[in-house]
Amino acid sequence: MTVPRTAVDLLDPRVHAEVDLRGVWRELRRREPVRWQPVDPARGAAVPGFWVVTRHADVTRALRDARTFSSEGGNMLATLLQGYDRGAGKMLVVTDGERHAALRRLLSGGFGPRQLGPVTESIARATRELLAEAVARSGAGESVDFVAEVAAQVPLRAICELLGVPAADRAQVLELTNAAMLGEESAAASVEARIAQSEIMRYYLRLAAERREAPGSDIISLLVTGTVDGRPLTEEETLLNCYNLIIGGDETARLSMAGGLLALAAHPGQWARLRADASLVEPAAEEILRWTTPVAHVGRTAAVDTELGDGTRIAAGDAVTLWCASANFDEEAFDDPDRFDVGRDPNRHVTFGFGPHFCLGAQLARVEIRAMLAELRARVASFEVTGPAPRLASNFVRGVSALPVAFRATSEP
Repeated sequence: MTVPRTAVDLLDPRVHAEVDLRGVWRELRRREPVRWQPVDPARGAAVPGFWVVTRHADVTRALRDARTFSSEGGNMLATLLQGYDRGAGKMLVVTDGERHAALRRLLSGGFGPRQLGPVTESIARATRELLAEAVARSGAGESVDFVAEVAAQVPLRAICELLGVPAADRAQVLELTNAAMLGEESAAASVEARIAQSEIMRYYLRLAAERREAPGSDIISLLVTGTVDGRPLTEEETLLNCYNLIIGGDETARLSMAGGLLALAAHPGQWARLRADASLVEPAAEEILRWTTPVAHVGRTAAVDTELGDGTRIAAGDAVTLWCASANFDEEAFDDPDRFDVGRDPNRHVTFGFGPHFCLGAQLARVEIRAMLAELRARVASFEVTGPAPRLASNFVRGVSALPVAFRATSEP
């Protein structure tokens, strides 16, 4: 179906679930790469509209230049349109300048080789156990939801380990985080999501208090014992960054893993290539990250009058949305971008962002996706999608909420 770009309301979560937007993005990149989208006043937004930026070169330029394009007005449409983000200047993703650099240095200590080494081993172990169980259940004729049983489990186990969440609490944290993700699906889901978000905050408040008394080597201990700008983080700053890490640490890997399996099912030739060649695991992981692009857009606010694209003027204070979902399929940046290619090289996707806000957990997500692909190669001869894979109704995150799959095991143990 061809959808005119002027007919698409990018604010509407249902559009992103129900419409294949690749044609829309292609038309925008070609004809109007920096486009103004007004907002209906009935929505109650604090701003009259927002810029839609779709070319890879323009997206990377804006992401690189935090002085001109600030994150502190919000990094997604929901916060941009209300005109503020309560985490601005406190939470890493919505903080710029020297404070952002200092906060990033502090948090980076939790993602170094010493910390990620043991987590990498536990990711491999968890992936092996979860996939083995899923394959066995499938072989016994039971229904397997790859999202719930594998893709949602591995990333949260990893981020819980980095945050130092006790093993006994992880099932509860997983349940709350899944509820917090429901977001825009319905009014009831939105209420449930807010309750879950509040519960997560309360949980980390208790855990942070414990780590102040007995710090360890986990990220929460880094936050409660470290300093930024010569002072300790406030309780609110600690909680906001904990929440951001657990949500961000889950979304990219979970949605990419599920979307990656769906892509391999839809492209059996690429699955055959991957099965035959272990050296394709790393490029396949990068192609899955590009193909799925779990975060559809990144929000910024123009700090000064500027220009983007072919000289389009953007005024200070304007909301700007950078559509990674379009940039990752830009013909100027990728050869035959609508082809899913597990051997694609080079692959300059912007799934993890670009510049000073490049995703802190990028390496962790890569490890998780590679572990999934390695275990699929080892354990699965073939698989098929056995039912609907409903897409999330969200203008911010992209992916499926369920993925029923039937696996056929290899003859090897």
